[in-house]
Amino acid sequence: MIYRERLTATLDGDFVVFLIGMRINKPLMVHKWLPVAAAMPRMIRELSKQPELGFLHAEMWFSRTIILVQYWRSMEQLLAYAKDRQAQHLPAWQAFNKAIGTDGSVGIWHETYAASAGTYENIYVNMPSFGLGKAGILQPAAGGKQSAAGRLKAGRDAP
Repeated sequence: MIYRERLTATLDGDFVVFLIGMRINKPLMVHKWLPVAAAMPRMIRELSKQPELGFLHAEMWFSRTIILVQYWRSMEQLLAYAKDRQAQHLPAWQAFNKAIGTDGSVGIWHETYAASAGTYENIYVNMPSFGLGKAGILQPAAGGKQSAAGRLKAGRDAP
């Protein structure tokens, strides 16, 4: 469903935005990059079935560089998942290091950001529920939330 109106999303409390991805440096080496590309959907399925782990939502884009934007309830929960020996992440990370390591065929990266009230803002127009709008709550970008500065101030002023 496409929402035509101007919407903004909020998420109660602090949260984490985790950007993670891979870059296919040698496209013909399918045996190198395909297992890496297949690992993340398995992790997302695992996380989606266990909300107590703190994973809130993810969006994914495929191209030569695959990008995922993930939303997590806390930094502690994200780091706990990364180190959990019973979860999908560690075996995937070990397999990457064994099969690829630093051979240059597949690049991987991530960036992690902690967000709190008044430190983030967003706008969605003519969009389906997306990104933080799926992880949090969508509401009209009206009143004091019509501008980026207003949305930031509204976040700082929220209880």
